[in-house]
Amino acid sequence: MYERAASPDRDAGALLPIWYVDARRALFVGPLGYNAPHAHSVPVYLAGLYEPFRLRINGGPWRHCRTAAIPAGVSYEFDVAGQPLAVFYLEPSEAGVEALVPLVGEADEADGARCGQGGAFSLFRDLYESPDGGGDAGAALDSVLAYSKACGRRAFDARIAVAVALLSDPDRALPVGEAARLAGLSPSRFQHLFAREVGVPFRRFRSWQRLRHAISGIASGASFTAAAHDAGFFDQAHFARTFRQTFGAPASPSLRRVRRG
Repeated sequence: MYERAASPDRDAGALLPIWYVDARRALFVGPLGYNAPHAHSVPVYLAGLYEPFRLRINGGPWRHCRTAAIPAGVSYEFDVAGQPLAVFYLEPSEAGVEALVPLVGEADEADGARCGQGGAFSLFRDLYESPDGGGDAGAALDSVLAYSKACGRRAFDARIAVAVALLSDPDRALPVGEAARLAGLSPSRFQHLFAREVGVPFRRFRSWQRLRHAISGIASGASFTAAAHDAGFFDQAHFARTFRQTFGAPASPSLRRVRRG
């Protein structure tokens, strides 16, 4: 496959990263280094924009891949060596990891994840190189999901779908007891079903929603402190700890300077 070389004024260091967050998905595109082992509360798609990257699943052997689809709750680490990487997070209200698998080309299975040598990296590369990449992100994700969701469908329990939708509202605190009541289930049965459907426990997914809300605020221009408080974190330090635990790296490198949509 033909690969365009990055032009001198559009290399990895010349373009600001992109953060895009909405109710159904989130996307980061930009240079990264090494991210320590971490696991997300939603399925994740990774794509090396210009070259393969190193990826390790659940502490197994290092692999060189160009794209990957990783289910919620699966631990992974990667080393991109400063090159641009697209990281696409898909909310369970939108689809499951099966909707990301069609975006991984020439895939092999690795502890539940898919690692490939081809796939949809060119779409994210074009977005990164576009002068208005931040503003174009929503339409680009609509385009790629229109294809991938048609190839990978799943049934999602309607009772859990209600709880997931309520958790996406940052102004509503949703205790597990209330979520279970709205679902018509006992708390223990609800938590078991939630973890089965979503891939991670209820409280962990609720923390992810708060983190998404804070990232969206910062990417839109809010200060770290204001965004953290607005999302329900105790303070900026609480947000920073949660970010590092969730992404395997500190928040500042990816959030200090981003292109705004």
